[in-house]
Amino acid sequence: MAKKITMNKHSGKTFEEVFAAFVTAKTAKGVSDVTIRNYHQNLHNISLHFDIQTPFDSLTKEMLDEMVVSMRKSGLAHNTIATYVRQLRTFLNWCNGEGLTTVMLPNMKEKETVKETYTDEELTRLLKKPGRDCSFCEYRAWVIVNFLLNSGCRAATVRNIQNRDVDLQARQIILRHTKVGKIQVIPLCSLMVSILQDYMEIRGGAEEDYLFCDQYGGMLSENALRLAIAAYNQRRGVQKTSIHLFRHTFARKYLVDCGGNAFTLQKLMGHSTLKTTKIYCNIFDADIAKNYDTFSPLAQISKPKERIRK
Repeated sequence: MAKKITMNKHSGKTFEEVFAAFVTAKTAKGVSDVTIRNYHQNLHNISLHFDIQTPFDSLTKEMLDEMVVSMRKSGLAHNTIATYVRQLRTFLNWCNGEGLTTVMLPNMKEKETVKETYTDEELTRLLKKPGRDCSFCEYRAWVIVNFLLNSGCRAATVRNIQNRDVDLQARQIILRHTKVGKIQVIPLCSLMVSILQDYMEIRGGAEEDYLFCDQYGGMLSENALRLAIAAYNQRRGVQKTSIHLFRHTFARKYLVDCGGNAFTLQKLMGHSTLKTTKIYCNIFDADIAKNYDTFSPLAQISKPKERIRK
């Protein structure tokens, strides 16, 4: 009996066309819109160093190695290249699973860097409550900044919180939209409860409405939130405008100033594994110098001993 010949449905397609099939498959699987946008952005980044019109059947590891070399020669930072490679590996893993190729790039370990945070002086400016005559946008930005420092949430999570998710009596908020796709419950400190109580009386709206809405009660867009916080920070004389810096700041202050532990921080920040949380623990090791005279064995043993007096 003759062996049936099956044709690969992606045979003859370009790298770009196979990548489009990968994105379609991931979209059907239900990955987030943010992840899909990241896939498209990654393809653009790759296209600057690799011809995405290359027939996929002719793809070789040497081609991908040349792509990485091109990235290095262009002056891209090591961690940036590592990010591109990690995202490309996700695509290649899918291709391997589909039987389209056996080509794979080795993973690149990112170098640890000290993550920038807001200083205490900057936070003092940002946390100062605006006057009664301020606009709703100014007041909302102030509440969001307080909330970011209370929880360390990602911007996308903040945008998706609804009024019904806030339980002031239980002092907690349910996060239905998270990066890992799992529902998370975060606690609120007494001050944050008070701030949200006042804010929600002014904000109003139905249970299903978004907590941090735009001026018309709708959901804040990603860009609108970014611009709102950037403008708010600059009005307060703070040149740093990154929303994600509040997440780094939360982690640092929780570990260093508040004496928190990595296991609790993992839950608060919604990390699926402790591996990501440990990065924050490692990068803030420089802060162990604080009050080290209290803990250093050398300082303790060399400390002058008081003489007993009669």
